Amino acid sequence: MITRTVSKNPRTTRGDLVNDLQRAGTKVTKATISNTLRRQGLKSCGARRLPLLKPVHVQARLKFAREHLDDPEEDWENVIWSDETKIELFGKNSTRRVWRRKNAELHPKNTIPTVKHGDGNIMLWGCFSAKGPGRLIRVKERMNGAMYREILSDNLLPSARALKMKRGWVFQHDNDPKHTARATKEWLRKKHFKVLEWPSQSPDLNPIANLWRELKVRVAQRQPQNITALEEICMEEWAKIPATWKVLDIARTLINNYATGTIA
Repeated sequence: MITRTVSKNPRTTRGDLVNDLQRAGTKVTKATISNTLRRQGLKSCGARRLPLLKPVHVQARLKFAREHLDDPEEDWENVIWSDETKIELFGKNSTRRVWRRKNAELHPKNTIPTVKHGDGNIMLWGCFSAKGPGRLIRVKERMNGAMYREILSDNLLPSARALKMKRGWVFQHDNDPKHTARATKEWLRKKHFKVLEWPSQSPDLNPIANLWRELKVRVAQRQPQNITALEEICMEEWAKIPATWKVLDIARTLINNYATGTIA
């Protein structure tokens, strides 16, 4: 009954299970429930927050994955991935836990849908490739299209040079309105940057999501106490992330999962 219940609803708590079993005439402890679920390969984990997907988003993601499933490794090595993220002061994130098996963190049952909108936090823009992290900067004001183009102008090409990207390298960013604005597209065209076509609502398909998660874990472990310290620690920990970080393995796994329908 315990395994069947959490498989149907991974957000079921141990307290819920204790009460359900008690109503059924069985008295168990929370420790017993944890041990039982662990023996079944289930453990309590923080639920991932993912964008709320409509059917059109699912189809676009599947199309993207199938189109790139057989891309050679050299193609992925020639991509600069980019994104923005918000990092909060340690202890201010709220987490909902779920019972799940290993490598099942992206299953819809184990995630929390989110919608875009965005104190105690800072906004960062960063990029990286298979050769390692590129530049990371703090975005101190509300970002608009002009500011985004300025960020790219100041940081994208220097990152490509520092990473020794091959001729014809490809730039990836998502479909945020600032990224897809006519002025931004025109700027990218004039600079002769090749842009990877990207499905909407797909930050989890971007390997940089894993890099952000790694950065946030490292920052949280150092427990910054104010915004200034938070920014400094972010920069320090970003610089420590090794160039051997397994971006290609992650990219390939994500693409395979979407193409085979393992995740929506």
